Amino acid sequence: MKKLIVANWKMNPQSLLEAKKLFLSIKNWIKKNSALLKKTEIIICPPFVYLEPLSKLLKPKTYNLKPKLGAQDLFWAKMGAFTGEISPMMLKNLGVEYVIVGHSERRHIFKETDEMIAKKLEAAIKNKLKPILCIGETEKERKSGKTFKILKNQLNSAMQNLKPTTYNLKPIIIAYEPVWAIGTGNPCKPEDAKEVLTFLRKTTKQLNNLTTQQLILYGGSVNSQNAKDYIEVGFDGLLVGGASLNPKEFIKIIKNSL
Repeated sequence: MKKLIVANWKMNPQSLLEAKKLFLSIKNWIKKNSALLKKTEIIICPPFVYLEPLSKLLKPKTYNLKPKLGAQDLFWAKMGAFTGEISPMMLKNLGVEYVIVGHSERRHIFKETDEMIAKKLEAAIKNKLKPILCIGETEKERKSGKTFKILKNQLNSAMQNLKPTTYNLKPIIIAYEPVWAIGTGNPCKPEDAKEVLTFLRKTTKQLNNLTTQQLILYGGSVNSQNAKDYIEVGFDGLLVGGASLNPKEFIKIIKNSL
């Protein structure tokens, strides 16, 4: 089973030149260190406007281990009058393989509902994109002891349209991102994250009678100092936000996760 290290650039950087420089720093390092990365996959999720130019940097097939492209979001319809939205097929045509679904910033800032997230997850699976489903509790929910309840509800609602008899659910990747830890510099303690991981392992197997173990990532103020801790407690990889915009720091995160 491969480890996944995912870079979520969010609404950064501010120019294509910067985006290409950052992307090539990671791409070139992967090329030079391919022997170390046989069981690790690196996924870069830039803003939509950079997907096409960055995909062109992956065209020459000179080596197998390259960063994979991911999108930060998608819409559930194939086409139509949906101003500002991006369809699954548009992403596929750009060479995108992964897509983030239900990030807490989409839930809390843009008010995405459980129903919307379920539609997006179904659209990703239908179109053979590998969704990274983000779940996580707020600080208030955590302090009131509702973490497990919130996570289970988010998983149940996200998968409400998916039945294992109809869809292959194995590509779904779960990313545990406690909302209170994202961008705060206050990551979840590894021992606490391990408790959540154990709960998610059990819960994902029960959902829709899943028979395969889902990949589960940790995200939320990940850096090169704590990356190894989350891997050692059992996570299958990391979803990295702000630290992924610094190529030296992101490469350290990758190295410390091996």
